[in-house]
Amino acid sequence: MSDSSSKGKLPPKPFTLEEGRRQVRSFVLRQGRFTEAQQRAFDTLWPHYGLDYTGTPRDFDAAFGRSAPRVLEIGFGNGEALRFAAQHDHARDLIGIEVHAPGVGRLLNALAQDEAQHVRLYHHDAVEVLRNEIADGALDEIRIYFPDPWHKKRHNKRRLVQPEFANLLVAKLAPGGRLHLATDWQDYAEQMWDVLDATPGLVNRAGPRGSVERPQWRPQTHFETRGQKLGHGVWDLLYDRSRDS
Repeated sequence: MSDSSSKGKLPPKPFTLEEGRRQVRSFVLRQGRFTEAQQRAFDTLWPHYGLDYTGTPRDFDAAFGRSAPRVLEIGFGNGEALRFAAQHDHARDLIGIEVHAPGVGRLLNALAQDEAQHVRLYHHDAVEVLRNEIADGALDEIRIYFPDPWHKKRHNKRRLVQPEFANLLVAKLAPGGRLHLATDWQDYAEQMWDVLDATPGLVNRAGPRGSVERPQWRPQTHFETRGQKLGHGVWDLLYDRSRDS
């Protein structure tokens, strides 16, 4: 068996354990195969691209070596959209958060191949990172592409987009900043509208319960293409943080 398909050792759990408290999270760690190539990426590339969660405010100017507008992608999966952004948006710094180690390992290798310099990654729970490491008003844009829909009714409480989380997003966006979400589950799109259209400080660019065509900055994934051929819909939601809130 080659090194690229051999099994690596998974990194530590990407969240903080609180004794005596069971927290409902928006993810379950279905890690899949973690290869030795991905393990090597963590060993050799994490010191350059990785941001270790500390639970204290982060100096991103120091992390990136410059001061620039910053884009955060929550739940980047295998990193297709974040890699695309890194290749086409050099004026802004890009921060990615993902809890599934194989996807982080894949993206680390891709970023090194591209010699990207303006991307940093967290392997941690996005809620904890937002609350504790990112200053209010620090982000130019937040992207949440195809979050887990938790489509069974009894699991809807696990969905990431909830009122408390929406208020947290507003706090971290700079006035005039942008929130971009995409989902291929109409029921989740409906919940996003229910939550976000009612969140103070957010304005739906397409009007109440409105969506837009896929913007050019979000690449279409092969899963999305396959789904559309089967007649599945995709909803892109764009919100602006009002400047007077």
